[in-house]
Amino acid sequence: MDQRRLSTILILGTAQTLAWGSTYYLPAVLADEIARDIGLSTNLFFGTFSASLIISALIGPKVGRMIDRAGGNGVLSASSLLFATALVLLAQSHSYLSFAAAWVLMGIGMGLGLYDAAFAALGRLYGRDARGAITGITLLAGFASTIGWPLTAWGAADFGWRETCLAWAVAHILIGLPCNYLFLPRPTDLAATIKAADEPVPIDRTMVLLALAFSAAWVVTAGMAAHFPRIVEAAGATPTQAIAAGALIGPAQVAARLLEAGLLSRFHPLVSGRLSMTTHPVGTAILLTAGGGIAASAFAVLHGMGNGIITIARGTVPLALYGPKNYGYRLGLLGAPSRFLSAGAPLAFALLIDQLGAGVLLVSSALCVLAFAALCMIRLPIESVTHAD
Repeated sequence: MDQRRLSTILILGTAQTLAWGSTYYLPAVLADEIARDIGLSTNLFFGTFSASLIISALIGPKVGRMIDRAGGNGVLSASSLLFATALVLLAQSHSYLSFAAAWVLMGIGMGLGLYDAAFAALGRLYGRDARGAITGITLLAGFASTIGWPLTAWGAADFGWRETCLAWAVAHILIGLPCNYLFLPRPTDLAATIKAADEPVPIDRTMVLLALAFSAAWVVTAGMAAHFPRIVEAAGATPTQAIAAGALIGPAQVAARLLEAGLLSRFHPLVSGRLSMTTHPVGTAILLTAGGGIAASAFAVLHGMGNGIITIARGTVPLALYGPKNYGYRLGLLGAPSRFLSAGAPLAFALLIDQLGAGVLLVSSALCVLAFAALCMIRLPIESVTHAD
């Protein structure tokens, strides 16, 4: 890998780590404290969070078109500004109205600035050769929960949740914005691609199966991101064991992505996607059978590994099957149903936990099996089985 591409991976990976750690992963740590301080129910908090994810889903295809035309610098930079503004507004919230406004802005920012937009930016820069770069930024951003959860918890405990939100806002201005606007390379062939970027993308059988698989997987990801500590506590872990287990998710994601960058890069990314959907059900079986801290850690590692690889597959499988033409728009179309459905995951999982406790893992495992089946129904190109990235 050349030095310039490695620099791009480091820049965009840093920005993505900040973006995920300070927005999407925020509710898992601060939901109860914010809800109590403002005077909301936890379910209303997660309902509002879900609404912000719906907003991000609705704007996804349009964002993809914008990146196909002009690259990702402007879109990703706008997300940094939106994240900072939303976090400042959240820190100043004393009523539901200002709280909801903050999450509306956060939802727009997530639509502009999380993985789908970053993958589209890399596809726009590197075409079919973007697989390695996509894996690279997810390697770094795989630490978003590992870094974000402890930092947010430490900040809330020592300084308060409002001050913590303000600190994250400052980080977006000082770190995220320069990374996305100044340091991220710009595409050099804009004029040649504007016309192609306006062409329609047909919704064929493969697109439907990919959308189904990614939607099922992303519902699990969203639910676990919001409620992992609560779920493993319901399975018998102590609060300390739950936090310790949660800290393993990030390293497990990174380990799996290293595997994807090494051994699995020889195979079509569809193979990696299929394998990734088997680990969460295996981890569930261990946790529900054994319980306790060790089982919680094993579950966290297995869940993290699967989540780490399927996140890459969301970007690499469509690129491998369809190529770079209209790649950003295609990602937006594929991501819209998964974001829309996963928007209800935090609230749905909260309600299921109240009724089923750790039994919610049976639901999440069934969704993983559904995703696995959908990916298996997509025909693997014979010439790509041993393709080397």
